[in-house]
Amino acid sequence: MKLLRVGAPGDEQPVVRTGEGRLLDLSSITSDIDGAFLASDGVDRARAAVAAGSLPELDPDGLRIGAPVARPGKIVCVGLNYRDHAAETGAAIPPRPVVFMKDPGTVVGPYDEVLIPRGSVKTDWGVELAVVIGRQARYLDGPEAARTVIAGYAISHDVSEREFQLEYSSQWDLGKSCETFNPLGPWLVTADEAGDPQDLALHLSVNGVKRQDGHTSDMIFPVGHIVSYLSQYMVLEPGDVINTGTPAGVALGLPGTPYLRPGDTVELAVDGLGAQRQTFAQA
Repeated sequence: MKLLRVGAPGDEQPVVRTGEGRLLDLSSITSDIDGAFLASDGVDRARAAVAAGSLPELDPDGLRIGAPVARPGKIVCVGLNYRDHAAETGAAIPPRPVVFMKDPGTVVGPYDEVLIPRGSVKTDWGVELAVVIGRQARYLDGPEAARTVIAGYAISHDVSEREFQLEYSSQWDLGKSCETFNPLGPWLVTADEAGDPQDLALHLSVNGVKRQDGHTSDMIFPVGHIVSYLSQYMVLEPGDVINTGTPAGVALGLPGTPYLRPGDTVELAVDGLGAQRQTFAQA
């Protein structure tokens, strides 16, 4: 099942997208797609309502698509998690996941405008598989247990400002938490529909030029390991988002480092999870 939120920023309504592409209003089931919805068996309740044929259909014309999950409690990110990306940045293969946090306020819709920060000269792109947590998780006993707490998956665009990230601080937060730096969606694909998270191709192009063409099988630390590992150090709550890393092809690792400029358009896709498109503008 595909869950999404449509409407103006701050006024989105919950929707389910059927296999035929119809949009069904979930407002009778929940006020939003958020941690409370996921924690209260909301996915099962939505599935039952779809099966019962009790949900009104929405006209998709002119509807903005927002992030599929209302503002997460936290966004946990894993850096350097693809072998080819670690190589292009000159970094060694990490022995443990490289973990950093990203401001949840960075989350915007998959087609929303993204702002290049004032003073930025190194704004970069990065297509990622996002994991959305559906149940509280603490001290999980390995990858099998991790799978039981995953609500689903979405496309995440982990936008970065590399000068802020790597040169201004020993922490990465400054270059990861600029406004609009995490387009998410277009929808949350439930775990049962998404299938094996280690069997997904990821693609990204800038102004029509392909830049990233990766596969989740190249992850150093697979999804189950990441979720289990993180649960040893923090409590993962329903609605939390985990960005699992990006493959090679970011501007930082390309000849000439072709960082993003106002007016550039980025398009990204992940198998079975839809596609995004953003135009960049000056903040």
